[in-house]
Amino acid sequence: MLRSGFVSILGRPNTGKSTLLNALVGEKVAIVTSKPQTTRTRIHGVVEVAAKKGKYPAAQIVFVDTPGVHKPGSWLDRRMMQEVHDALESRDVVLLMVDATRRLELPDGDADDEQKKKRGASEDAFVFELIKKLDCPVFLVINKIDLVTKETLAPLIAQLSALHSFAEVFPISARKGDGLERLVAKLVEYLPEGQRYFPKDQYTDQPERFLVAELIRERILQETGEEVPYASAVVIERFEEPQVNAKNPLTRIAAAIYCERDGQKAILIGKGGSKLKSIGTNARKEIESLLGSRVFLELHVIVEENWRERRGFVESLDWRRQLEELGKKEDEK
Repeated sequence: MLRSGFVSILGRPNTGKSTLLNALVGEKVAIVTSKPQTTRTRIHGVVEVAAKKGKYPAAQIVFVDTPGVHKPGSWLDRRMMQEVHDALESRDVVLLMVDATRRLELPDGDADDEQKKKRGASEDAFVFELIKKLDCPVFLVINKIDLVTKETLAPLIAQLSALHSFAEVFPISARKGDGLERLVAKLVEYLPEGQRYFPKDQYTDQPERFLVAELIRERILQETGEEVPYASAVVIERFEEPQVNAKNPLTRIAAAIYCERDGQKAILIGKGGSKLKSIGTNARKEIESLLGSRVFLELHVIVEENWRERRGFVESLDWRRQLEELGKKEDEK
C-alpha cells in the first residue's frame, strides 16, 4: 500500500519555504536568497518516504513550493499569484508557513481607527483569506524556531490558532532540520492511497535548463542590490550537452540576462565587466555541481523596457512554455 499526493507550501515572502523544500528533498531544487519574491513559479520537489513498520506506510510526497503570497502590482506579480492559485487547485494538504521572528500584521478589530483597518488589510490577512477558501487539511508550520525563545512561541501559536482551525501545528527549523521528520510522518497519515506521480529516482519535475537559469538568477539576487534583482530575468539561449562517453565532458551554455533600464544593465555588467564576470564565475561553480561536468558559461545583458508589465514577455519566461517551444522547433527540423 502506497500513499501519495501533493502538498502545497504557502506563505509570505521570506518565510523559508524554499529552504524547507530543499531540506525535505535533500537536493537543491529551489534557489534561496534573503530577498523577497525570489521564487517566481511553482517548483515541485519529490520525496520518497520509506515505510516504518507499525507507524506509517511507504509514500511519495510531491511538495509544491509557491511564490510568496503578496498583493500583485505588475503583470509579473499577477503571474506569480496565479502560480499560487494553480498550486492550491491540485493539492491534498497545504502547509501555511509563518516566520516565527516576524511580527504579523493582522486585523485587530478596532473599527474606529481607519489606519488600523488599512493595516489590517495586509498581506498576512491576505494569506489567511486564501486558506479560508480551502477544503483540505491545512498545517500551520512555524519556521525559524531556532531564532526565538520558547516563551515567545506559545503566544504566537495561540494567536494564529485563533484565526483558523488548523489540522496540525508544527514548530520547525528548516535551516537546521528540526521537526521535519515529524512533519513528514504526519503528512503521510493525511495522504490518500495512490500511485507514484514520478519515478522513484526523480526529485523534481524541473528540466536542467530551468535549474541553470535559476542558479544564474540566484547569483544576480545575491550580488546586486536595490531594484536590479526584481527587474532581472534569465533565459537560456543555448544548452549543448557534452558528447556521450567524452573523456572530459564540457557543457556549453549561453544565457541572456534581461533588465528594464540602461542603468540596471550598467550595474549588472560592472566596471570593466567585473560584476558580470563575478556572477558568471560563481554561477558556473553551482552549475557544474548540478550537472556533474565542466561548464563553459557565456552571459550577456539585454535591456527589455518594462518587461514586468508586459504579459507576453512574462509568459515567455515560463519554463513549461519554453519546453513547448523547443519541442516545436525540434519537430520542424
